[in-house]
Amino acid sequence: MRITEEATVGEIAAAEPSSIRVFEALGIDYCCGGKRGLAEACSRIGTPVEEVISRITQAEHDAHAPAPAAWAQARLSAIIRHIVDHHHAYVRNETPRIGALLEKVVSRHGKSHAYIGEIQNLFLAATQELENHMLREEQVLFPHIVRMEDAAAAGLPLPPAFFGSVAMPISHMIAEHDDAGALFASISQLAGGYVPPEAACGTFQALYHGLHEFERDLHEHVHLENNVLFLRAIALERGN
Repeated sequence: MRITEEATVGEIAAAEPSSIRVFEALGIDYCCGGKRGLAEACSRIGTPVEEVISRITQAEHDAHAPAPAAWAQARLSAIIRHIVDHHHAYVRNETPRIGALLEKVVSRHGKSHAYIGEIQNLFLAATQELENHMLREEQVLFPHIVRMEDAAAAGLPLPPAFFGSVAMPISHMIAEHDDAGALFASISQLAGGYVPPEAACGTFQALYHGLHEFERDLHEHVHLENNVLFLRAIALERGN
């Protein structure tokens, strides 16, 4: 893909997965903010668009970068398996671990660092919403997308769904992604970009590292759904 100022951040991330490293490093939102044009996204962080394009181009040719999965060509069922086995499992495994770290840090440092209590409340709200969100995907939306793909591959009519067009539940999923992204943006701001306070104990440092990694995984998770899986599912339903 030729990277231009007019291309959206989501399109670039989907076509050139190596660009994700650049976006993460610069703080460009490529998941929930994936519909923004590259020029607008660069303007928001105060970085010349030419510099970002250069960094993306370099990332594409970086011999040390791991070969990205070709999700744009993969079967939708394979993308879904990856989302469930990797990203959904990550959320479920990390939520109780980070929750326990928050309990310890709040109990030991909550009085001197009151914002940790706010971070705890935001994290609980985000993960509760994510758990409900993932269940709806796994029980309703994802199985329907797989049935659609199987029917199309067999040359059969696409199966009907009680919710009508697949675009309907997808719009709800995207809105919930936005909510989770906003909650973690607030967590990151309160945590000062996940830089632990001076002389922070090991538990405090482990908490910030865990929150940072959780947000990174969430960005990849949301990008893969919003900018790849959902767009392809809608195109499949429309016969494109």
